[in-house]
Amino acid sequence: MEQNRAVHAFATLGHPDRLAVFRLLMRFAPRGVRPTEIATALNLRQNTLSHHLSDLASAGLVTATRQGRSLFYAVDLQATEGLIGYLALDVGRARPDLMAPLADPIPHKPEDHIPLNVLFICSGNSARSIFAEVLLRDLGQSRFRAFSAGTRPGSQLNPFALEILGRNGHDVSKLRAKHIDEFRQLGSPALDFVFTVCDTAAAEDCPPWPGQPISGHWGLPDPVKATGTAAEKALVFAQTYAALRQRIAAFVALPFDSLTRISLQSHVDAIGTRFDAKDPDTCPVSP
Repeated sequence: MEQNRAVHAFATLGHPDRLAVFRLLMRFAPRGVRPTEIATALNLRQNTLSHHLSDLASAGLVTATRQGRSLFYAVDLQATEGLIGYLALDVGRARPDLMAPLADPIPHKPEDHIPLNVLFICSGNSARSIFAEVLLRDLGQSRFRAFSAGTRPGSQLNPFALEILGRNGHDVSKLRAKHIDEFRQLGSPALDFVFTVCDTAAAEDCPPWPGQPISGHWGLPDPVKATGTAAEKALVFAQTYAALRQRIAAFVALPFDSLTRISLQSHVDAIGTRFDAKDPDTCPVSP
């Protein structure tokens, strides 16, 4: 990255609110986020946020894409790579003692007969993350250890979610809602992958996980907010289950033995945007 451009980018990120916006967008990457959702998550005024987004775009750090009436802002990953590379290689002269924290190990592979530990995070751990935990447990068999947790304390499993799981042949007898703090304690499983499956959880500014697991955002609408008759609500839960089943099936089918960490991240990102719970073609399960 050219020095003047790097100076501009670093100066832009020097403001705490702009840095907060950039960090939030990184948690959703490669997806974009609407300004209203950014403002709500960070408690910023809309006009203030507009200035911050304009500054970030001017520095080449974010891009804006219009979809219908909505504008979505996303991190420019290529520009971000250049900025980090400039700091590590040019400023840091590629010193190995500085580069070591950036040289993330590739997660061990299911073919090594060591199960991959995968955590799914949602706000309530009542439906979406529970679906994902059970699906990976059953579709991945012994190659994965699946966990789920919520960022909101005191959650309970949703009856519609349990009904859908039972109807699709999954054992729900040992399921329980868990808080994310359970997985930050001493002795917790070392995680290889961490996925957020709702926008609320992705928007929260959590500290990085030990071991720097590969992360991904597989956000889906909250089926708990569905309205209508019991049958209509059950249909929404079934669609969410089906969308997650498609994603989990694609994930367990990845050729882990031949993928680098970068290609694994690319596949994780692609899976997160490939299947939509609102698309009937990807939701074959009926309630």
